[in-house]
Amino acid sequence: MSSKGAPRRRGRPPDTKSSETREAILGGARQLFGQRGYGAVTNKDLAAAAGVTTGALYHYVDSKLDLYLQVHRDMQLKIYRRFQLADSSQDTFISKLEAVLEASHELNRDDPSLAKFVGAVRADTRRHPEIGEALGDANAEREEFFMRIVSAGIASGEVRPEDSDLVREFVRLILVGLTDGSSETLEQQRRAIDSVMAMVRGTLIRPAESSSTSP
Repeated sequence: MSSKGAPRRRGRPPDTKSSETREAILGGARQLFGQRGYGAVTNKDLAAAAGVTTGALYHYVDSKLDLYLQVHRDMQLKIYRRFQLADSSQDTFISKLEAVLEASHELNRDDPSLAKFVGAVRADTRRHPEIGEALGDANAEREEFFMRIVSAGIASGEVRPEDSDLVREFVRLILVGLTDGSSETLEQQRRAIDSVMAMVRGTLIRPAESSSTSP
């Protein structure tokens, strides 16, 4: 019997094609969620962005929420892999902080959708409690990363142990600010990073000289 009339087998595509399709799905979803937020994106939108049918989309994900969580995991891996490489290349708090900020700038240059998605997640977790519940302790790795930078500062004598919580919040504030407020253009982010490092080094603002009046 000729194989021409045999029905095509259905199922997942070969591994190479499957990997490429998965990357297309994650990349397209990251773009859409970052631009519109979770609630405004439909399954049809997600499939179209990846160049697949809605049915094919469900070979890879169980639901829109499942896809959102997969995009979040992928984003965390991409960002913190680069941050950890930057962190491990330096020894002091100031040099580690600068390396991480530079890595953030490079990531934004290479793929602006990462910063947009990070910003969208903060809004989405407030609007959609199911996202916050599903993410659970996903931020634990971020907290651990911040603490490693602060611990390096304590070891080098740049940070007093009693100030560790304050410095950790300072690092968090900077990275959140770069994502939410200073990542629209590379030029704006460049200025933001340069200003932060100048403040940390104490070269941007000097204390006002107190003037004494003559009697």
